[in-house]
Amino acid sequence: MGDNERVNTETVNQPPSLTIALLARVQEAIRASGGWLPFDRFMAMALYEPGLGYYANQTPKFGHLPQGEDGQGSDFVTAPELTPIFGHTLARQVGQALQDTGTDEVWEFGAGSGALALQILDALAATGQRPSRYTIVDLSGSLRERQAATLAAHTGVVAWADALPEALSGVVLGNEVLDAMPVQLLNRVEGQWFERGLALDADQCLQWAERRTDLRPPLDIEGPQDYLTEIHPQAEAFVRTLAERLQRGAAFFIDYGFPEAEYFHPQRHMGTLICHRGHKTDNEPLRDLGLKDITAHVNFTGVALAAQDAGMDVLGYTSQGRFLINCGLVDVAKDAGPRENAMMQKLLNEHEMGELFKVLAFAPPDSTADWTPMGFSAGDRTHRL
Repeated sequence: MGDNERVNTETVNQPPSLTIALLARVQEAIRASGGWLPFDRFMAMALYEPGLGYYANQTPKFGHLPQGEDGQGSDFVTAPELTPIFGHTLARQVGQALQDTGTDEVWEFGAGSGALALQILDALAATGQRPSRYTIVDLSGSLRERQAATLAAHTGVVAWADALPEALSGVVLGNEVLDAMPVQLLNRVEGQWFERGLALDADQCLQWAERRTDLRPPLDIEGPQDYLTEIHPQAEAFVRTLAERLQRGAAFFIDYGFPEAEYFHPQRHMGTLICHRGHKTDNEPLRDLGLKDITAHVNFTGVALAAQDAGMDVLGYTSQGRFLINCGLVDVAKDAGPRENAMMQKLLNEHEMGELFKVLAFAPPDSTADWTPMGFSAGDRTHRL
């Protein structure tokens, strides 16, 4: 370690698990990179290393119940798993976007269990609007198997892809996708900025280590306090690439996060990085490699600017609760029973998902001339980005 490097001497001993091999690969990567691995590279391995990373292995992930001793259960629940009302309502926006942009395909990134795709396809089929193709872009082979089983009724329509094509048209969806893209960690200590990464101690255990850096958050952080935060170059690069290749249609991203001024607020001095396992959260990403989700909240201003830089128009930005109400959730749920109504409230309530989750949409300029997405018809917050 050089003079411009800091080491947190707290080490993390990995417990025996099916992911011992993942730890070995991380250790190998640290050695190969000269003894220090930036956090975004570690996060990519922890989540997506083939066969071992959290989203690349066979452990259950999505559902209502936590993991049990038998290995069954799940780590977290997303809106489509809460209630089909979510997907049936979002389908109204998808249907409008397909019609008004003159496209006939849907692309979904990170489709999880396939629940959202099923809800949207069922709802569109019921109104005679089922697209000619529904393509899922997902890196997880184990999740693809589950998606295929879930979507068996739509076999002739659903397809899978490993990567973006050079050009595409249609409606693009991403529900809780951006938060799982690797982030870089920046730490201001006594006025100096460091990038946080990983090193190995004398026993080859993982430990935090930091290097001086010229990287900075997009906003100056007021005050002299120490300040840990994230920057999102990979998510912004993904959106920029998508925007460059989207020829016609619209893209809708739903995730938890904030506009830039809130994301880098002086009081948010510990950042937003968090881990999910067994429906509990922790702030220890170096433990239990491959057995927990690692996420960070989304900087929606950065995402919107990346889309604009690639020539897109921002169609709207608002809370999930407002978006779903604008899309007719109340009408969709009019015949719902008590349980579904209770789940619906989780989607809408400010202290649940209704305010923390936001919706951002963008489209090529020639796709926006004659229509406004129904989801932003009231309560649009684009001016806050």
